[in-house]
Amino acid sequence: MRKSFWLVALLAFAIAAPAQQTTPASHFDGNSWWAHVKFLADDSLEGRNTGSEGLKKAQAYAVEQLQKAGLEPAGVNGFYQPIRFSQFQVDESKSSLALVSNGQAKPLSFADDGFISSRSTRASVNLTAPLVFVGYGLKIPEKNLDELAGLDLKGKIVVYLAGSPSDIPTALASHYQTAGERWKSLHAAGAIGAITIFNPASMDIPWSRISANHNEPSMDLADPEFLETPGQQLGVAFNPASAEKLFEGSSHTFAEIAALGKDRKPLPHFPLAASLKADAAVQTSSVESANIIAKLPGSDPALKNEFVVLSAHIDHVGIGAPINGDRIYNGAMDDGSGSALVMDIAASLKAHRDSRGERGTLQSPQRSIVFLLVTAEEKGLLGSKYFAAHPTVPIKSIVADVNVDMFLPIVPLKILRIQGIAESDLGSRAAAIAQSMGIKPIADPEPLRNAFIRSDQYSFIKKGVPAVKVDVGFELGTPEQKIFKDWLTNRYHAPSDDVNQPVDLQAAAGYEEFTRRLLLETANTPARPQWKPDSFFRRYAAD
Repeated sequence: MRKSFWLVALLAFAIAAPAQQTTPASHFDGNSWWAHVKFLADDSLEGRNTGSEGLKKAQAYAVEQLQKAGLEPAGVNGFYQPIRFSQFQVDESKSSLALVSNGQAKPLSFADDGFISSRSTRASVNLTAPLVFVGYGLKIPEKNLDELAGLDLKGKIVVYLAGSPSDIPTALASHYQTAGERWKSLHAAGAIGAITIFNPASMDIPWSRISANHNEPSMDLADPEFLETPGQQLGVAFNPASAEKLFEGSSHTFAEIAALGKDRKPLPHFPLAASLKADAAVQTSSVESANIIAKLPGSDPALKNEFVVLSAHIDHVGIGAPINGDRIYNGAMDDGSGSALVMDIAASLKAHRDSRGERGTLQSPQRSIVFLLVTAEEKGLLGSKYFAAHPTVPIKSIVADVNVDMFLPIVPLKILRIQGIAESDLGSRAAAIAQSMGIKPIADPEPLRNAFIRSDQYSFIKKGVPAVKVDVGFELGTPEQKIFKDWLTNRYHAPSDDVNQPVDLQAAAGYEEFTRRLLLETANTPARPQWKPDSFFRRYAAD
């Protein structure tokens, strides 16, 4: 209720405040941005998978563009921050899953039922363990929610539906659904593994496409300090269309569970009749990649030692299972769009400095700006996680992160979805700038998708840095919602996310202008962005 009142007050202020000023012309037309996207999404880069030659070509191109923009290198080796990864892949020819009930084992199909996830199965294992359904599998002390209470989970595999109850605020629910936070509670309760059932109400990608690429290698940062799921022996991802098999012999059906989960209603918790028998053969190898980091020094003698980060991920998922004969997952929008924006804004700031011949005006940044293109976002936000843990500028000197990931200029720019709108005054500033441009700012209308924890801003948030992720948006029940849903179903993590898709260059240009203004206003405002007093994420700033 408080946040609803706050949002109404904020928007009223945002509408009134800009009325006294003249909106400057846009610095963008969409064409230079699109030229960068076309390079990054070209077939010759083969989808920019982490560690691949295609990604190295993309990074070299980005470094060249940042140099042309007059930025300084801010990595470890020039513009580069090298990172080591461990790669994991299940050898399915030597692996199997089966449900065991009444002494009979019923094999499960990796393609149709469920598959062993190498993201959470990091070593070969042979086990048989009872199954327990734990609802959403969440323990959230702030809301006195404990779905594990009263359950015997020692030595067992939990089964849960992806999602959260509707009475849990979006930010809080998203945080506790991260792999590390969820596993803390499950591990403490004695669980040894987990089966995640995709929620039919929030699946971005249909099972057919998930299944087609289900055994692609996963990665984690090689340093043990980053291990978030100690003690987890097995992780399985399950097809909701096959999930009734898990509930056979219990007093519940998956149809009942899915209906409750669609509306984010509380779920029951109970032992299942079957056990899971799993044989997983996991192969490991090493991979190296890098973040790209550049810096535009600030002009103010004091504020130049503080930093605003503009971040995007330059990697994508590489080459995968063919769809309509195409195996290259180009990643034009995800996240060629964000990487192109980073380069385009850098160029626009250089053009501004060159045209004015000075750097100390109000239009020039007083704080320094870090332009960050991270690797391995698609592997679990790994590049940004590494940078946040080992930043090339002091973490306490980073005042904000503006993250750009798949902002989707596929409809006219009338609405901006601001993730983090109610969490910090950076969100307030973003909303006010949107209003000054005649754009309506909204909070995330689809909290089930957990988008706020699924992009690189979350790595900064966990270090106490206020952050936002802003996207071209829509309101529920509108034709635009269907356009976005169709895009996710047909193009997200598919070869059709390429340069042959319809894109609104005017919307892209408007989004770039918004991002530029947010970046510069944050760099030029004397006070650092602050978390709202009642934001859940404020706790990280005190660590």
